[in-house]
Amino acid sequence: MTGARLLVAPVFIYLIFFDRISWWTTGVGFLAALSDYFDGIVARRHGTTTSGAFLDPLADKVIVLGGLYAIILARPHGVTTFIAPAIIITLREIWMSVYRSRSAQHGVSIPASRLAKWKTFVQGWAIALCVIPLTAHHLWIATATIWLAVVLTLYTGWQYYAVGKKVGAGAS
Repeated sequence: MTGARLLVAPVFIYLIFFDRISWWTTGVGFLAALSDYFDGIVARRHGTTTSGAFLDPLADKVIVLGGLYAIILARPHGVTTFIAPAIIITLREIWMSVYRSRSAQHGVSIPASRLAKWKTFVQGWAIALCVIPLTAHHLWIATATIWLAVVLTLYTGWQYYAVGKKVGAGAS
């Protein structure tokens, strides 16, 4: 399912960029979110795999960051409204990838927290609110949602850092 989400991600990003606000874009985004949800259920029931542990967060990053930057490039209001959140989220994701990698070199695994899963959910909703025809013209809703996502992004990043230090990751 994660592989399918990685294949759907470019289609979703393309639709945001070229079709912008439409039910097609909404539908493809919904399918990506639904596959993430069911992928999580399968992983909890049958256990995670090494490839799944790597590819699932990668798919989330591609969809969220790709979606954010497509909105910025496709919508004039998106540039001013989403640029700061996109930069903050991008920097946090780069930092977390490096931090997790360094922690793994010290034998410490830092799995996704429940709050981090909610963070990804809120990020997805911020993007969805920009493409759903019923809400896309009310940019304040998406703006409030993306800033909530930024708060969760920063807080969960800090949590991961604190947990890594507590268990002796030694990575900074």
